[in-house]
Amino acid sequence: MTKLSVNINKIATLRNARGGNVPNVLQVALDCIKFGAEGITVHPRPDARHITFKDVRDIKQAINVEFNIEGYPSKEFIKLVNEVKPAQVTLVPDPPDVLTSNAGWDTKKHNSFLTDIVGGFNEKGIRTSIFVDTNIENIYGALEVGTKRVELYTESYASNYNLDRKKAVEPFKKASCVAYEIGLEINAGHDLSLENLEFFNREISVLTEVSIGHALISDALYYGLENTIQMYKRLLQ
Repeated sequence: MTKLSVNINKIATLRNARGGNVPNVLQVALDCIKFGAEGITVHPRPDARHITFKDVRDIKQAINVEFNIEGYPSKEFIKLVNEVKPAQVTLVPDPPDVLTSNAGWDTKKHNSFLTDIVGGFNEKGIRTSIFVDTNIENIYGALEVGTKRVELYTESYASNYNLDRKKAVEPFKKASCVAYEIGLEINAGHDLSLENLEFFNREISVLTEVSIGHALISDALYYGLENTIQMYKRLLQ
């Protein structure tokens, strides 16, 4: 069964819109785990517009499932990850001002940069995942920098799912097969939802984990958080 890691950034966005501590980000993380999530994902950004560094520290102390911190590997981000020591760090190529993740790494172009960072995390015993598209060269490039996993950026799949889902998933099938054959584990995330997740999981038989935030939290407004997490988990069985 593919593991579900819930990205709780949107909970922090809602809290920060009003100030104070409602909703309580830490409590939501604990509730997600109680309701069946196998992991918690956060993406702290330099402007702290949603998850803050304090949130990251508080969550790490409180949870007993896999903690995944994703973000651009700035000096401040690297320092935080080395301090907190999550189970996994997912490196994304986002500049500070983007609204959300919108591309994978060019792992060939950034080989030296990523090799140094991944090597440092490996020495700390922190598993690294590299955010990539379905370009096979970037898959091989991820292996070369020393990462243990890749996370497939699934926006194009989600955008084209209703047009032709078989065609939309095909590049991801090929990329995941290559990754698996060369010894990488495969995560996936971005715009996966109740509508498109089941087919993606069925077609990508070697999928290890999905990280879902925006769609899941939005669905929870209608179905409730506990029910929504169970709905997503059923699609991953």
